[in-house]
Amino acid sequence: MTYSVDYRSLVVNFVRSGGSKAEASRRFLVSIWCVKDWCKRDNLLPKEPGRRKRKLDWDGLLNHIKQYPDIILRERAKEFNVNINAIWYASKALGYSHKKKFSLPRKKASSKNKLSTKITSNC
Repeated sequence: MTYSVDYRSLVVNFVRSGGSKAEASRRFLVSIWCVKDWCKRDNLLPKEPGRRKRKLDWDGLLNHIKQYPDIILRERAKEFNVNINAIWYASKALGYSHKKKFSLPRKKASSKNKLSTKITSNC
């Protein structure tokens, strides 16, 4: 749950005016962790979640995909020194997939191969 900036500043002002963090936690019904975190901050605005740091450079991968569109995942993984699954996941998240441009015709099942059975009843 995200608390409003006014509510956060009320809690921080209580602590800065001489109240304890534990008392602020009980009085304003927030966790002690929140009170400690808010008191450490300079800015009480909610933090924007960002993408975590990864081994794979996504911008570099995007440039590599545009430069070499026909390379298979295994070769890209070797180029970036990561697992094939990392390349697959990142390329899917970036909106790229390696699809073949041609399709092979599929064999249709012939009607001769289908077994037809007749059930006869003896009444």
